[in-house]
Amino acid sequence: MAKGGKKTSLKAALASQQTRLKKKQEAAHAAQHAERMKASVQSRGKGKAPLRPTIPFVPTDNILLVGEGNFSFTRALVQHPPNDLQFLPPSNITATAYDTEEECYAKYPEARDIVAGLREKGVEVLFHVDATKLGKCSSIRGRKYDRIVWNFPHAGKGITDQDRNILSNQVLLLGFLQSAAPLLASGTVPAVHKARKRKKNPDDDSSDHDDEDYDHPEGPDASRKTRGTVLITLRNVPPYTLWDLPRLAKNPPPSAGQQPNAKYILLRSFRFHREVWKGYEHRMTKGERAHGQGRTGEGGEDRTWEFYLSD
Repeated sequence: MAKGGKKTSLKAALASQQTRLKKKQEAAHAAQHAERMKASVQSRGKGKAPLRPTIPFVPTDNILLVGEGNFSFTRALVQHPPNDLQFLPPSNITATAYDTEEECYAKYPEARDIVAGLREKGVEVLFHVDATKLGKCSSIRGRKYDRIVWNFPHAGKGITDQDRNILSNQVLLLGFLQSAAPLLASGTVPAVHKARKRKKNPDDDSSDHDDEDYDHPEGPDASRKTRGTVLITLRNVPPYTLWDLPRLAKNPPPSAGQQPNAKYILLRSFRFHREVWKGYEHRMTKGERAHGQGRTGEGGEDRTWEFYLSD
């Protein structure tokens, strides 16, 4: 009975949070539209050099990639890395997929050749790894990583009801953040150089939401050992913004288990430039968008949120 009660309490807390977030986002979207219109008028005739994309890795990082799908991001990181990562050893990378090896190749036929190429170069490729239960994988358990990365996580349950879909994905994100915590390297608090700061929405009461925009390549100081970070990339448009990732990481609801949910601090958020990662393909297996149809997630941008564990 107690277990069922705790589960209900978690769902109630998340549902209440969703309602507050929806109201806040309606006001925020209106304000952002007004700001974009104003900026569009002001910027006409003012040619500005684009900022360089953020590369959130350094060549000495030990990197764990989860939910890799067809492993095209791993391939881009290893075979066609940005200039800053030319000397990243492939053996520093562990890439995992939720599917078994057979299921992966059935879903993504191109993955077979990609995986063979990665293993030939020395990348550790693992299958049937649940991102919410990383400690159950014997090849990962007990190890420490500087970066743990999940690009475009999704519960993939095909739920049409928006509120239930949001709840399902929030539970997924909370499970991943909890699972990743013991695998993060220890060290000093990381710091980054801010390229520019966007204006805060005056109605936003969150002090560390995704208002920071870092398009400068300088990341955590590589000259000293810093705490490992978790990087999660999502589309920065509804319904994904309704998952409320920054707030879930900072103030997770009470845990249904004996161990409290891990709490994180937002280090930065920055635009994820797909074109930087040559050959990367965001593959989906559920819904209309898996077949190139549907409108979910259109507009906006891809955005990465980077977190480190709080004390």
